[in-house]
Amino acid sequence: MAKDNSGDNPGPYRPETLAVAFGFDPQTAMGAVKPPVYLTSTFIYPSAQHAKDVHRAFFDAEGPLVGISNHIYSRLGHPGLDILETRLAAIDGAEAAAAFSSGMAAHSSIALAFVRPGESVLYGRPIYGGVDMLYSQVMPQFGLHFENYLDGTDPEGVRKAADAALAKGPLALIVAETPANPTAAIVDLDLMVAVADEVGTRTGKRPLVVVDNTLLGPFAQRPIEHGVDLCMTSLTKYCAGHSDLLAGGISGRTDLIHQLRTLRTTWGNHLDPFTSWLVVRSLESASVRIERAMSNARLVAEFLRDHPKVAGVTYLGFLPEGSRRREVYDRQCKGAGSTFSFHLHGGEAESFRMLDHLRLLKLAVSLGGSETLICHSATTTHYAVPREMRLAGGITDGTMRLSVGLEHPDDLIADLRQALEAV
Repeated sequence: MAKDNSGDNPGPYRPETLAVAFGFDPQTAMGAVKPPVYLTSTFIYPSAQHAKDVHRAFFDAEGPLVGISNHIYSRLGHPGLDILETRLAAIDGAEAAAAFSSGMAAHSSIALAFVRPGESVLYGRPIYGGVDMLYSQVMPQFGLHFENYLDGTDPEGVRKAADAALAKGPLALIVAETPANPTAAIVDLDLMVAVADEVGTRTGKRPLVVVDNTLLGPFAQRPIEHGVDLCMTSLTKYCAGHSDLLAGGISGRTDLIHQLRTLRTTWGNHLDPFTSWLVVRSLESASVRIERAMSNARLVAEFLRDHPKVAGVTYLGFLPEGSRRREVYDRQCKGAGSTFSFHLHGGEAESFRMLDHLRLLKLAVSLGGSETLICHSATTTHYAVPREMRLAGGITDGTMRLSVGLEHPDDLIADLRQALEAV
């Protein structure tokens, strides 16, 4: 059984080291240098009293087995989850973490756990289409109200949107995705925390600040350090990095994560043992892969910026010096990422012609894999978002999202160049 490092201090180690070395003791696995896959659905109790104590520890957080790694049934938890969650929490600089069967399973779990009928949620646009649908179409069926901010670096605009949300009901969540999908729009995390504190002082109920850190991940941006309550990452993307699994992670305070883990038992949306093992394996190389992808992205973005058929590029590295967004970027981020959008002169027809002429780049949704992926946002990832809402978030009919991978940058640029000739 994996060593329970949930209470251990990661010490002076940096996230890149923790991703390789933390959360697993080889002596608990016959000296194996890497964690085994624990493929079992249930676990044996050594005694009837132990069975009672382990259930008491899990459900009530009481008794002699609190804080000790024991297992009941894999839907409640398993050794692979222990390793992954301990390592993810350490990487994010959080007290605890919980892993789910997908990024949207993680987002939905936050909404169901922490929002009640009549309350409101404030979130930004643009944002991933699935999250937009969750808060604008699904959760309102359960009595939730929502409001949007359009510039997550504008204090006046965000506070005005928070007031509008409060007018609809108590504010339960402030949700930020930064950089935002698909345009890499940046959100000021310090501002979001300040607004949450102000709302708490005014109303007696402080909303939780939830940050989706998927597009930069734990090595280029660390939301917990800015005081956010929950940091959500689609582990499917850069952390796994090979486009071969689905997983989501949430890091944050122990009390909040405990609620999510307990409810996960009922929802049944935990991460399975084999996928947990795959994510732990992939986390070890994530920082190196992300560095290479970011290096490639810079070169590709520069090519697109200078191409006469491209109307604009949303790459974070191009934020103007002295601008408010640049100040947030310099304070908050350690890299520009490798997912961004570019806009063609024209619309859907021109975009489709270019996409259909690509030979190396793959036309597919998702991002953060070893391969370079591209898609037309308005007709794929944000298809179900009403057009006026897409436009408000900067997604036009000529917008394409690009996730730059690990291929040689000259080959990527050559493929884009020949495809743009068809426009």
